[in-house]
Amino acid sequence: MYQLLRAPLQPVTYSRWLHLCVPTLLLALWMFIKPAWPWMPLVIVIPFGLVPWVRLAEGLQAQFLLTPHDRGNPDSGISAAPSARWGDRWRTLLWLEARLVIALAAMAATVLLPVTTVELIAAALGHPLNSDLLIPFAPPRWAAALLVPVPLVLLVVIVVLLGELVTSVAHRLLGPSAAERLTALEARTEQLLERTRIARELHDSIGHALTVAVLQAGAARAAGDPEFTDRALGAIEETGRVALEDLERVLLVLRESPQPASQRPTLAEADRLLESARASGAEVDAQLKGRLELLPGPVTREGYRILQEALTNVLRHCGPVPVRVRVEMAVGRLDMEVTNPLPEGPTFMPGSGSGLRGMRERAALLGGEAETGPFEGGWRVRARLPLERMSAYGLFSPVAYGRTSPALTAGSGSTAEDLG
Repeated sequence: MYQLLRAPLQPVTYSRWLHLCVPTLLLALWMFIKPAWPWMPLVIVIPFGLVPWVRLAEGLQAQFLLTPHDRGNPDSGISAAPSARWGDRWRTLLWLEARLVIALAAMAATVLLPVTTVELIAAALGHPLNSDLLIPFAPPRWAAALLVPVPLVLLVVIVVLLGELVTSVAHRLLGPSAAERLTALEARTEQLLERTRIARELHDSIGHALTVAVLQAGAARAAGDPEFTDRALGAIEETGRVALEDLERVLLVLRESPQPASQRPTLAEADRLLESARASGAEVDAQLKGRLELLPGPVTREGYRILQEALTNVLRHCGPVPVRVRVEMAVGRLDMEVTNPLPEGPTFMPGSGSGLRGMRERAALLGGEAETGPFEGGWRVRARLPLERMSAYGLFSPVAYGRTSPALTAGSGSTAEDLG
């Protein structure tokens, strides 16, 4: 009842009313051609319902007039796409037929009820009524005056109810099919995954650069040595330059640039991470075994980020402490391990813990695993990334690391980025 009282003040009531009146133009045009066959428009629309682009036009019109508050919303329940299958075409045909029938009822009410109101006004003013009018009898003037608003109220009620009916039918017959829902869900999932990946890229690269810069600046101020300060400023400059390059890569992705994924940093460039940590005062004992430049694109890129996050966490939480780094290409997998002693006092910098979760997620996306936690009185990050899965896609051959797979070039990414 409350919705009926509010209906005359809602713009959607009149937009739906307009939607109900549009199909009657076809009926009115046909009445000039063959008034004896008023049912003929129901036959005329049959071939139009089988045209794929008619579904697109009807969907856009329904979104604009029936659900204007949800226009542009992919979850509005009304599809705006051409018919892709015969099932969509038959549903479009049924929609055209139902729309004509509902529109005919709406137009009858739109014409007859206002005419009835005019007749009641005439009767209330004392004008004589003839037999051609809609009112079957001449009511007393006082009764006619009381009945004047009734047809208009009834018209509003009918328009609101028919508007709700045609909207419900539109959701059912013009709504997305199961295939369209699946496509939209896949697109939404891809979008969320891409946003998550970009967030990880920013967290890893920019977080590492800021951590190194803060440590270098603090050490330079505490040392009070001009020569040490010059070296610290040089390290900050180099780290900032690398961070800007990483940031530019991420921005190119956001701009939908055709920047290939292979230009992202890889484990073949791990030396710059190690030198950055050493420049911050950490004693890094690193052993990199195997030809890392032959790693598949997804493994080498995600491995670089895992190593970067592990070193960043050491500098952020423990400061310039000894760090042991081991990266080895074993048979069928890449093993990575970063260990360091824990500080005796409180952590050097607070953190949210998202970096540890990010490392585990990166490894899981490749079918591997990453473990983080206390180990023999210190802290250890260990990751194992499988290589067999990559070879199944023709990207890597886990035999004799001295040979290069025909499908692999150094730093290649190709379509394997989808796996990472």
